[in-house]
Parts: sequence; structure tokens; C-alpha cells
Amino acid sequence: MLKGRSLIEPMDLSIEELDEILDLADEIIKNPADYSEVCKGKILATLFYEPSTRTRLSFESAMLRLGGGIMGFSSAESSSAAKGESVADTIRTISCYADIAAMRHPKEGAPKVASLNTDMPVINAGDGGHQHPTQTLTDLLTIRSLKGRLNNFTIGLCGDLKFGRTVHSLIKALSRYENIRFILISPDELRIPEYIREEILLKNKIEFKEVERLENVMEELDVLYMTRVQKERFFNEADYVRLKDSYILNMEKLEKAKSDMVILHPLPRVNEISVEVDKDERACYFKQTKYGVYVRMALLMKLLGVEK
Repeated sequence: MLKGRSLIEPMDLSIEELDEILDLADEIIKNPADYSEVCKGKILATLFYEPSTRTRLSFESAMLRLGGGIMGFSSAESSSAAKGESVADTIRTISCYADIAAMRHPKEGAPKVASLNTDMPVINAGDGGHQHPTQTLTDLLTIRSLKGRLNNFTIGLCGDLKFGRTVHSLIKALSRYENIRFILISPDELRIPEYIREEILLKNKIEFKEVERLENVMEELDVLYMTRVQKERFFNEADYVRLKDSYILNMEKLEKAKSDMVILHPLPRVNEISVEVDKDERACYFKQTKYGVYVRMALLMKLLGVEK
């Protein structure tokens, strides 16, 4: 079903297709050696117009673990984009060299443009403040693996909910599962975009509430998804100073949390999770990073149409 298709946003995949990818990722986790040659002779192009550590390297790790090859660039300055080449022309050129591409771009919609100008599958690896579907696949696999389900839980999304593309993608994906309750924790300046509130949450009658302080809702959460609150997003520095400590997760705030709550973060972290939390068994953000490799292995296999 997925062979030859592109992945631009989570809603490109049905629930059945999401489960198909997650199930394959589970199989890869159990028997990685069985998949070490399935992409032999295939080449992944990683086209990253802005910086990335986890996403780019996890894609490359995924393809190498499948026995394939990699090529690409890690910044716009190191590509012909610096000379003014369009995304359309770049992808037409790359399709002569590779079998599949993962693209990160600062402009929303750039990976979509790329997908419309090639027959090669294109994976959106993050476009501006818009979508980040493979981070969402990572998040779903992590939650399902650690909680045993993708329904019947309360998830708190904390930090920059306005510009956080990982949050937007995750809300869209989880909105299709049963009995998911969202608690949206952010300063007023960084509340969830209106289109997510109206078109996803309200339209689908999904239970949610918006609060400013993390500690006020900690005991309600089954999953806590942390993101960065960035000083530059505030128009008034006094507001930032007033609120910034509300979005730093430390052991004191965790005292009210459930013993089996899962703490996630798409990373990179700055100071929004105290390093003392890393030793807590509920801290799963580095496990989350590992799951990202397996789910990208599964996605590459599905889009390329290869089997073990």
C-alpha cells in the first residue's frame, strides 16, 4: 500500500498504515539481523537545508542498518541552494542519484513541493513550524512500546505549542485514537495555533484544556511531552521572566506525577528538563531517540517496497 508514496504529514497515513509501520518497527527491534541487507543497492538522500542532529543521523543510521547507502547535504550553504537553485530542480536532480529522499527545510510546504516534482518517495523531515511526521512516528512507537497502547490516556504537551511542529504533528496523529485527552501547557503567547484547536480538537470533539502552569496538572498525566520555551518568542521580556521557570521540569515538580508516567522530549534539550530528571525511570527521551531509528527503518522499507 505504501510503496512509492511520499510522507508529508501524519494524516497522509491511515490508522491501518500507521499500525503497519509500527508493527514492522517492533519486528525490527526483536530481530534486527533479519533486516540488515533488505535495502542493499538502495540509496537514501538526506536533504537538510537547516541544522539537525537526531533526525538526519537517525535517517542515515536507519538506511545503513538496512544495508543501503546514503548521500546528501547538511545545510543549504553546502548545496546549490546557495546558488539559487529551486527545490523543484534540486529534487529532480537528486532523483537521478537516489531512490528515496528525506528533506528538512525552513519553509513550510517545501517537502510537498519536492514530492510533486519527482516520482521518488519524499519524506518530510521537518518543514518550518508546520509538520514533522517521522518524529510523530517515533513518538507513537515510544508511547505504544512503553504504555502498551495508543488510546485511553491523558497527555500533557508543554512549552512552545505555537511554533512546535512536533506538537502539531502529534496532536493530529493522536486525535484519531480513542479516548485521548490533551492538556495543553504553555504561556499565552505560545498557545496552540487556532487551526489545530478548531480543525482538529474542537471539530472532532476531543477533550482538551489549556493551562499556564505545569505543576497544576502534573498528577493528571499519563504522558508528559516537553518542548523548549524560547525567549525570542516573547514580545515582552518581563512575561518571559515571569513564566520561564514554570516550564522547567525538575524533581520537585515530579513529586506529584504518577509513578508510571512517561516523560518524552523530541530534543534537543536546553534547560527545560533538569539533568537530575535523567536518572528517574520515567525519563524516556533517550529511549525515544533510539525508537526513532527503528521506526525510520520500517518507514524506509515500506516506502521502498522491500521485505526481508
